[in-house]
Amino acid sequence: MRFIIGVMGPAKAKKNDLDNARLLGELIARRGWVVLTGGRDVGVMDAACEGAKRVGGSLTVGVLPTAKDKISRHVDVPIITEMGSGRNNINVLSSQAVVACGLSGSGTVSEVALAVKAGKPVILVDASPAEVAFFRKLGGRLVSAAGSPEEAIDLIMKQVEVKQRRPRREKRDAYGDLLAEDPT
Repeated sequence: MRFIIGVMGPAKAKKNDLDNARLLGELIARRGWVVLTGGRDVGVMDAACEGAKRVGGSLTVGVLPTAKDKISRHVDVPIITEMGSGRNNINVLSSQAVVACGLSGSGTVSEVALAVKAGKPVILVDASPAEVAFFRKLGGRLVSAAGSPEEAIDLIMKQVEVKQRRPRREKRDAYGDLLAEDPT
């Protein structure tokens, strides 16, 4: 399975957030990871997918709220949910980590809150001290702050290394017998 990074951010994003999302998408794709966004042709969603498509062999997934939404031309796999904002939960639960580029939209804020609730690592790129403090109060160590897309990638890499170093827990059946490991 490929590592999936959710890149979240506002549809009406600031130039700096768009630039960060574009570079972040490219850096994610360079590692062979999948870029997952809200899939629309605007804002951070479009910019992150555009950045990823600068890399040959990249894969972008867009989880869209409705069939009426215009899909970013940089999305390889559009998933139409007809769930409106409910699709934010799909975005979060389908990602191994969530990176937010800009917190000026209520949808992005809800995705960060859902990620914290689901126990997913969250990285806030170029967020204000007040934004970082608020989400750290909610999510504690799950929430990290990065000053740049490169720093966000470094934080994700550290999380990946920690997960890979953790020993696998043995699985046992109801009688306490060790179950065979899944070869996948």
